[in-house]
Amino acid sequence: MNVGSLARSLTPLGWLTLILVCVATVALLLGGLGFRWDPFDLARRRADRAEAAADLAHAEAVARAAEAEGQSGQVARLDTAHTIIRRTEAATTPILLEARTAHDADLPLSPDRLDRLRAHDDELCRIAPDLGGCPATPDPARDRRPAL
Repeated sequence: MNVGSLARSLTPLGWLTLILVCVATVALLLGGLGFRWDPFDLARRRADRAEAAADLAHAEAVARAAEAEGQSGQVARLDTAHTIIRRTEAATTPILLEARTAHDADLPLSPDRLDRLRAHDDELCRIAPDLGGCPATPDPARDRRPAL
């Protein structure tokens, strides 16, 4: 059977089937060689959406990391503030009791009482040097007491 007799013997449905088989064979061969036909540029659109999603995920991860870092800094500052409060209360409570029960509590300030108050102020400034009214100390160990 030659090509001419094959061409005369095919019906229109046979021609359509032959053309579809040829197109499928060419598409498979070209696809196997790495050729892609994307007339609507769908692959680029998918890649753009994937890249945008990756950028968003990265931005959210950076935001979560910054939030966690800020939270840990806040916890450290809060712990420092609580430590200062506890130490201030520990230093103030005995002095208040002593001041209220001292023999000169009802008298105008005597030099002894003034010295006690100044010593207490110095202790508070040593515990929390950033309090208002505390002098700036360039050398915190100049009084030869161990740092708290």
